[in-house]
Amino acid sequence: MKKKSTSQSAFFNLRVLIGSVLCLTGIFVAMLGMGGFSSVFAQRRGANTNQDAPGTQTPDVVRMVGPVRQDKDLRDLPWVAPKAEHEEQPLYRHPRPTQPPQTSSGYGTSGLAHVQSLLKNIWQPQPTMPGPLLTFEGHNNTCGCFPPDSDGDVGPNHYVEAVNESIKIFDKNGNTLSGPTSYNSFFAGLTGTPCANANDGDPFVLYDPVANRWLISDFAFPSFPGTSFYQCIAVSQTPDPVAGGWFLYALQVDPANPTFLGDYPKFAMWNAGGSPAQNAYFLTVNLFSGPTTFNGVRVYALNRASMLAGGPANAIGFTMSAADVLLSYSFLAANQRTDSPPAGRNEMVLAINSSALAGDPETLVHARFFHVDFVTPANSVFGLGPTHQPNAEITVNTFVNAAVSPGFNTDIVPQQGTTVKLDTVGDRMKVPVVYQNRAGVESLWATHENLLNYPNGPVAVRWYQFNVTGGVFPATATQQQDWTNGNDGLWRWNSSIAVDPNGNTVIGYSTSSASAFPGIRYAGRLVTDPPNNLSQGEGTMFNGTASQTGVRWGDYSMTTVDTANGTDFWHVNEYLATTGTSWHTRIGKFNFVGGGGSPTPTPTATPTPSPTPAAPFIVVQPKDETVSVGNSAKFKVLASGAPRLRYQWAKNAVNIAGATRTSYTTPSTTLGDDGSLFVVIVTNAEGSVTSKGAKLTVTSMAGP
Repeated sequence: MKKKSTSQSAFFNLRVLIGSVLCLTGIFVAMLGMGGFSSVFAQRRGANTNQDAPGTQTPDVVRMVGPVRQDKDLRDLPWVAPKAEHEEQPLYRHPRPTQPPQTSSGYGTSGLAHVQSLLKNIWQPQPTMPGPLLTFEGHNNTCGCFPPDSDGDVGPNHYVEAVNESIKIFDKNGNTLSGPTSYNSFFAGLTGTPCANANDGDPFVLYDPVANRWLISDFAFPSFPGTSFYQCIAVSQTPDPVAGGWFLYALQVDPANPTFLGDYPKFAMWNAGGSPAQNAYFLTVNLFSGPTTFNGVRVYALNRASMLAGGPANAIGFTMSAADVLLSYSFLAANQRTDSPPAGRNEMVLAINSSALAGDPETLVHARFFHVDFVTPANSVFGLGPTHQPNAEITVNTFVNAAVSPGFNTDIVPQQGTTVKLDTVGDRMKVPVVYQNRAGVESLWATHENLLNYPNGPVAVRWYQFNVTGGVFPATATQQQDWTNGNDGLWRWNSSIAVDPNGNTVIGYSTSSASAFPGIRYAGRLVTDPPNNLSQGEGTMFNGTASQTGVRWGDYSMTTVDTANGTDFWHVNEYLATTGTSWHTRIGKFNFVGGGGSPTPTPTATPTPSPTPAAPFIVVQPKDETVSVGNSAKFKVLASGAPRLRYQWAKNAVNIAGATRTSYTTPSTTLGDDGSLFVVIVTNAEGSVTSKGAKLTVTSMAGP
């Protein structure tokens, strides 16, 4: 907070100020002449590839706890109750004053406001965006907590949803396959860490289309403030998230600062190859040691190759203090979804400012490279210099964080029938940042909120496309827009963007106004549409039917493209069915033509290879067998993948002649066979996979 000077000695202070300014100006000019600020100004101009040389920074190397195998079908896990939940104070970059309590007005929209709303709807352009192909109910509030932090992702055969207490898995018709499964149950094997019994939410689900695997994560801690903060991470052993097993890991947020909570954790997958291989799961968190004490930002690269193999894994991390990040936080790494980056391309990380004062204009997106080296971790670098400043600043149209005075109040979204206003969480970029590579043209796509007509609103969704071809950050955005659907009066926030392989774009988000309950909508554009506009208009995924009596909303939603067909988009978000705090979540699927069809693909000169789920994978692993000496043992496997699958059984790493079926029966056993290990290698034209080992135990025929 700024303090006014007293009237006494004002003249003296003015003389001192003038003298100081002249002195500092002289120093500045001298340093400018010597090039003292050249690197800073180069960074601010954008459109550059400034990167620190490997070995010039000091990363942390943290060995994750694990892996712990979780081989049970999720439906067989015992229910372990989550921690007692409650509405917690949101953690922000700058301390926020406590807002006065808001109460329900007990009245609906006034007659004049209702008429104005109807007129606006009459004058709206007619959208061409089709309605949803499917929507179904996700989690609802069974924990007595809010907000839900609704998140999810779609794979070839499943939709996995996570909220603050548990996981639920559906088939792609909306039928429940498993869950809800609490995180305390899911991560129970990580004994000795808070992941075993003190999970606290902020969940994240990521489908990895390159490996055809899943990642699920949440954070865990016994208390806050406290001294034990971990990120709990699971990577599926197979493409089947229900019965295929998981590898469990626990990562201490910041071992050098054990009192730091890693809030708002967000993941991305990046697999660019090269030497050293740029292949990692990237994790970003905000650091807090207390409800109003922001300590900085932590970024991690997790050894994806080792985690997929179920091996020991390191995480390479950098911590930036609150002073290092200036006004920014909530960094987001770019997620590789439909296209592969060029070999060796470094990961890219974006952020915006959280303004110190409500209403301050912002014009920059901060851009950084993350170069990781798991072979020689000391060669890893993030941003520029010892404080990891941005590699570039991208200039964008002026925007205002979705907050108002007094203080920095983000509880500003109106609802029908109540004076309670909803939290925008509107001072950060929204997950995900999407990477795309179409015919060699590389782009990043991102969204955040923009408060229009400060302080009156409404809030609009600001979206961007940044051209990063050649690993060069641009000076300005390729495309950008504040999406208001023709200024129809609705408030739009809690956004999430997705882009299909052909460059068609969809954004899902929440909507509300004084004459509308909070609901779920989406808007899109085709790659052939004029730039800087979601020209296909808006579709309604689901209308809420009530208002919320608490302010917390979100804190985030998720939109993803289905890599199984490359044209369907999936979105998960929250709504209210009855007035109160008993939120529901809704999952929806939609595309640009409706009715289950697919838009005509846009031809590309050099199609980027896309991952295929046709490579073989093990559905049911061979099991250990115990037989008496002289008897035979039978091992079986169930595998899936594109035809034709071929099998080769091996004993103690030596192929068994003629053992080429889905099962193998041994000859009569001897005591010399005791302890032998059997595996099967399954292959097809798309690749191969080796099962886990099944142990043969041979016992003596004699009784005890």
